Amino acid sequence: MGRRIDVDDLVGAEQVAERLKLKKASLVHDWIRRDIGFPEPAAKLGSIRVWAWPEVEKWARMTGRL
Repeated sequence: MGRRIDVDDLVGAEQVAERLKLKKASLVHDWIRRDIGFPEPAAKLGSIRVWAWPEVEKWARMTGRL
């Protein structure tokens, strides 16, 4: 069985960009492509990816992005 994630903690690229005060969600996709340790998605549905905010927040703090 996988880890449990509160549905309220799931965020898409747009929400990640908003919470990290980025101008564009495309920056999130750039981080993924550059393989700089951005968290793995919590779930995928086709091309849609969502992340657990606590994991993204932890990564952002560790890398000085928050």
